[in-house]
Amino acid sequence: MFRLIYLGSVLVLGFILATMVGKAVSASESYESWPVLTNPFESTGGGGVMIDRYQPVVAGGKCTTDFTVIIPGPQGGTFLNEAEFTAVAVAGGILCTEGRWRAKDGSAQGTTPFRVFIKDGIVRRPPA
Repeated sequence: MFRLIYLGSVLVLGFILATMVGKAVSASESYESWPVLTNPFESTGGGGVMIDRYQPVVAGGKCTTDFTVIIPGPQGGTFLNEAEFTAVAVAGGILCTEGRWRAKDGSAQGTTPFRVFIKDGIVRRPPA
């Protein structure tokens, strides 16, 4: 019985260690190799939706930006939005992560997996 408990403990510890190593690897991303962010760019949601006028500013531990969402087609249009991210010091720059956005008119809000890395005034986005 003791051996089963010991084996189970070792397996759980191994799983926890593997998870931590995975997080450490993702924390060591090569942000400076990411491409420079150019406007407009396709939304992380796809579907031909484009994001424009995206110019993040870092202040008070946050990255913020106003931006427009351009939805294609006859029922589409251009919508004004804003986003706020947590600013994390990493690799000599700032990683804007854990983003939340909202429509300027209050009609919609949500989260975004999109991240940007800012260093020496250059804004970079993850590779597509």
